[in-house]
Amino acid sequence: MAMDLTTVEVRVAGSLMEKEVTTPDTYPLTLNALVASCNQSTGRAPVLQLEHREVEEALRSLKERGFVRFVHPSHGGRSEKYRHAVAEALALGAAERAVLCVLALRGPQTPGELKGRCDRLHAFAHLDEVQRALEALADQPEPLATRLPRRLGQKELRWAHLLCGDPQDVEEGDRPAAPPPRTDRLADLEERVASLEAGLAELRAGLGLP
Repeated sequence: MAMDLTTVEVRVAGSLMEKEVTTPDTYPLTLNALVASCNQSTGRAPVLQLEHREVEEALRSLKERGFVRFVHPSHGGRSEKYRHAVAEALALGAAERAVLCVLALRGPQTPGELKGRCDRLHAFAHLDEVQRALEALADQPEPLATRLPRRLGQKELRWAHLLCGDPQDVEEGDRPAAPPPRTDRLADLEERVASLEAGLAELRAGLGLP
């Protein structure tokens, strides 16, 4: 399976992979919630401003590849929802899935950066575990990650995903600064509230309530 996803497709798949773990109560995601996740200003590099149409196109393409599933409304729901099937399609374990997700969302990173940023997705006890997950991704029949050449003055080698084919590098100035843990938790809470409010509005509309 050739890995030639677009930047938007990678952002959509990565967002679904992340929210499955970090906000399970609102997963699968509605289109509105998914667009908001794709356009987050924290935990994303580069920061994007995607339109609903772009995300819908990416979802259709990902579905054709077997990376996304559409969940049709039931029990009075009115909105179609979306869930990823990346781990199944690529036969990834929990550690590999977490590392690939963070690489997809935040661009090239060192193993040390990945260990800290994967914390909410998978708890790595040691840096060696991150390295093994990276090597497992690189050793796939169709490699999913690769080491990047060392930058001038940089001690640790960075790794990048290969979901778009060639490594997608991001200049340091393009990536958001890593927020403190409290900021991450606050962002998650704000997203949960927004998703719950959207779901409540849909339910009230379905019941004909003002």
